[in-house]
Amino acid sequence: MTEAGEAGELDDVQSRVPRQPPSGQDALRPDDDARLSAELAAAVAGARRRAVRDGDRQIDTAHLLHTLLESDPEVRAVFDGGPQIARLLGYLVQRSIGYGLRWQNTVEDSGALPVVTEADGLSPMAFAALEYACERAARRGDDLARGLDLLAAIVVDPQARAVEVLTRAAIDAGELAARLDNDAKDCPGEYAADGGPAY
Repeated sequence: MTEAGEAGELDDVQSRVPRQPPSGQDALRPDDDARLSAELAAAVAGARRRAVRDGDRQIDTAHLLHTLLESDPEVRAVFDGGPQIARLLGYLVQRSIGYGLRWQNTVEDSGALPVVTEADGLSPMAFAALEYACERAARRGDDLARGLDLLAAIVVDPQARAVEVLTRAAIDAGELAARLDNDAKDCPGEYAADGGPAY
């Protein structure tokens, strides 16, 4: 094989390998963010593993929704029981074999924010959602963002992949966003004394 042919094959293989953040102290890791609760940081780390396993270039809002549903009981409690969650998880699992194939090698971006080029491993929309979740927690007077903060953040943009998945599962993301927003306004503490959601 010629050197040009070998280089072409190498470029092809490299383009299919998900980009990893560089190692070292300068690498940004959203799951290490001190503004996230331990549970939310674990969910973000789970989303990172899922993205790598699926061969996706970045963590997107659908990855975040998937790991929140799997790991956070407060987030699961927002949905209408087992059948709705099962349907939603079914759509999320299909992303690597079904409708989500068109997401591969594309960046989840609404165009409202500049593309994030840092090696944080997040799509621009996922990055914005995590920032919004932290701001929402701060407005509540909490130093740490929780799963419900992130859920509220990922359902507000109709162009988010998570919203597309919710729509496919017959869940109205707009209604869900309004309910989470109203609950936050009606219950400034937002979380009951036992640590559960104030729904």
